[in-house]
Amino acid sequence: MARTDFGKALHKFAEKVDGGIATVMRKSSIDLLSSIVMKTPVGNPTLWKSKGPPGYVGGRLRASWTVDFDQAVFTATLKPDPSGALTIANGATKLQQWEPGLPIVISTRLPYAPRIEFQGHSGQAPAGMVRVSVAEWHSFVERAARSLD
Repeated sequence: MARTDFGKALHKFAEKVDGGIATVMRKSSIDLLSSIVMKTPVGNPTLWKSKGPPGYVGGRLRASWTVDFDQAVFTATLKPDPSGALTIANGATKLQQWEPGLPIVISTRLPYAPRIEFQGHSGQAPAGMVRVSVAEWHSFVERAARSLD
């Protein structure tokens, strides 16, 4: 194999590896987002000590998770997403735009999120949402890497 052929083959291999790394990062980040969203409790007034306000629909915190690169998003949605499907779909779309080297930021701006995450304010998520999802990161990466085969 001539040196130029070897150089081309090496370049092609490097592109494949870089593409694989990016794919694994995107897929595992989508899994992380999905885990956080689905572990986020949806308010259920039947479980509360007092009744919820008239017309209450849970799912605002679940809907508030956003994805951005290099910095947190400083807006919060007011529209609930009890199933989490729209929130995950929006985040997955954003993650498809990710470029290697950019930090991925998954965040919520709702002021009561830290109380649920760290102070056990929800019987549905007594250990929080983010911490338990981050603990699964390794399995998300492994699953994404296996999908490349």
